[in-house]
Amino acid sequence: MDTQTITMREALNQAMREEMERDERVFLIGEEVGEYNGAYKVSQGLLERFGPRRVVDTPIAEASFCGLGVGAAMTGLRPIVEFMSFNFALVAFDQIINNAAKTLYMSGGQFPIPLVMRGPGGPAAQVSAQHSNVLDSMFANIPGLKVVVPSTAYDAKGLLKTAVRDNNPVVFIENELLYGVSGEVPTGEYTLPIGQAVVRAEGADVTVIAHSRMNYFIAQALEQFRAEGISVELVDPRTIKPLDVETLARSVAKTHRAVIVEEGHRFAGVGAQIADDLYQRCFDDLDAPIARVTHTENPLPYARNLEAASLPGMAQVVEACKAVLYRL
Repeated sequence: MDTQTITMREALNQAMREEMERDERVFLIGEEVGEYNGAYKVSQGLLERFGPRRVVDTPIAEASFCGLGVGAAMTGLRPIVEFMSFNFALVAFDQIINNAAKTLYMSGGQFPIPLVMRGPGGPAAQVSAQHSNVLDSMFANIPGLKVVVPSTAYDAKGLLKTAVRDNNPVVFIENELLYGVSGEVPTGEYTLPIGQAVVRAEGADVTVIAHSRMNYFIAQALEQFRAEGISVELVDPRTIKPLDVETLARSVAKTHRAVIVEEGHRFAGVGAQIADDLYQRCFDDLDAPIARVTHTENPLPYARNLEAASLPGMAQVVEACKAVLYRL
């Protein structure tokens, strides 16, 4: 299949455009998605192509337009609700948790909710505490929600197309700092299954599990690990829920060591669940305790130096790998 080099922003745009062309029930709703072409230009050109009935600008009222999306899904439409930032989704938690996630169950299967809730999440660059929440583990804690966290343009397009076609509510968290990162994406039609991890790099010494920007960050630094004499097998879950534990466990059974890296906080984080699953499946394979590298236990500061000190960095990841290899 022929490929194109495009940014994650463009890949997401293509995914929405193709799904809206394929299925007239798909529509986009959110703040500034139309006239302004999206706060991050992910919806560039969609209003011009599909008109204001299918690309709907809303007031700054996340609970209202998320609830509208839930209602539209109940009546047979397939809405894509864009949060300008997933930090703002906190305002819509009642709609997301008590309505989107539970309506199928509480209606005895009568009302599926084919709803995608997407937008940028996690720490960006100097946007401070209230715009840097990592909510992956909070959403994943709710039965009825699927949680997708792409780290490449290829994954972003393929997984978003699958999410739009899913009959369940999908939380699709993009990282703002990855919007401008380019990658190879097929020019033809393709989708990717939700709940399937991928091995980004083969290695022999230690399995490093990381999602979203942390996976991209580590993938760019594999040469540094080699310089330290560490052969890293890098695994990207791609989706937090459902979690592909089998692929993760297979890698850990091979390397006998695991380091989990995430931008979220340590307590009750995504890595805590992954570690629990791995201990259940790989206890006899492990030659060292599983190590975790996370955000420090504080709101993210605005000051650049304090921001960097709070988030996972290469020094901490290398140190964790050396620790499980008993090389410190």
